[in-house]
Amino acid sequence: MAAEAEVLDELHRLRARVPQLTGALAASVDGLVLAQDTPGVEPEGLAALTAAALGVALRMADATGRGDFRELLLHGEHGYLATYAAGPSAVLTLLAGDRANVGRLHLEGRRSGTRIGELVEAAVESRPAPAARAPAKPSAPRTRTARVARTTTTEPTGKSR
Repeated sequence: MAAEAEVLDELHRLRARVPQLTGALAASVDGLVLAQDTPGVEPEGLAALTAAALGVALRMADATGRGDFRELLLHGEHGYLATYAAGPSAVLTLLAGDRANVGRLHLEGRRSGTRIGELVEAAVESRPAPAARAPAKPSAPRTRTARVARTTTTEPTGKSR
């Protein structure tokens, strides 16, 4: 993706603004890594888990009439994991320590999610349309030759050949 460097730059700026962040990852809603700054965490696995959590969050929001997905927050024993919508085709996942200011995490995560969504959508819109396939080369129609039926003839002695 052409915007990968810009998305990565946004992740670095976000980590500079929120010192308690221990990792940041931008991924497609399908679970593919777009850019990551996640030392000590396997980014492909985190992106796949983010996509799975996003799927559950979307279903929960729909089932309860809460509208479109915006964010998901998990508070564990050792810190926070927050996922924010980043346009229609991407998500931003942040990892933060237990002493993180959750209000600041949300404020900066939402801002970065919006920015990353804009970068990803701009890259999608500027991508050239897939080239139309060249029409298949017409081939000569296949024909079948008529099969000749096998016949058995009987010799005057009554034996078949």
